[in-house]
Amino acid sequence: MSGETTYITAHKPSQQGREYVPAGRLVPIFSPHQNRQHMAIILDVAKHAASRGETVLMLDCLDGELMTHSGIIYHKTLSDLVDGTAQLRDVQYVTSNEHFTAMAAGEKGLDLILGSLAALSLQYDWVFVGAKGGCSAAHIRMAQAADFAIMTYDTAKDNFMRAYWMMEAVRERHPKFDPLLVSMGDQADSLETADLLQATIREFLGAPPPYMGHEEKSATCAKLVHEMTKAQGKKKARHYS
Repeated sequence: MSGETTYITAHKPSQQGREYVPAGRLVPIFSPHQNRQHMAIILDVAKHAASRGETVLMLDCLDGELMTHSGIIYHKTLSDLVDGTAQLRDVQYVTSNEHFTAMAAGEKGLDLILGSLAALSLQYDWVFVGAKGGCSAAHIRMAQAADFAIMTYDTAKDNFMRAYWMMEAVRERHPKFDPLLVSMGDQADSLETADLLQATIREFLGAPPPYMGHEEKSATCAKLVHEMTKAQGKKKARHYS
């Protein structure tokens, strides 16, 4: 992927000559673990959404590690934009796929850029946010603001319980939090840990979120994007009914 900064527009004409209005889906990818294990799924789901011809912004809130993992060289960040030392076009890095733009959050924490991020989400069909591991007040506010969310967790030992604890913390403030679950690590333990996690959530928190599969399976990212697109279609149908 190229790190070259290019100018992009928020709207484009449709094939019918009408103004194109982005879907504006805000999707954080959470991990209850402090490692960067979920970087691969963040990049893959963003690339898959862009391959469908929809506009995508991938935001790195992982101290630039996601940009490095993606092979993108950058100089300006969203923090610079918030501080007034950069313009929007300076912090948007368009990749070899013209539908896929990447941006780094910079020094400011997730809580300080949330407002700017909500505004940016309206300019794209998808905004995928690579959030740091853990569960802070900023994570909970992001979960509340999101249209959809993805939560990854490690299958090793009883690490799946970290996902349960994060679910418990978020649902205490946002009872409708229902992220799509993706397992990471050893695939041999993926189904067993998914069953255990969902059973624990069902027993103590109510209806469990859907399990989408393991991150190493090529079909998982396609399933994630399809499920979120389908869910938004149902939301629109209820809105206009």
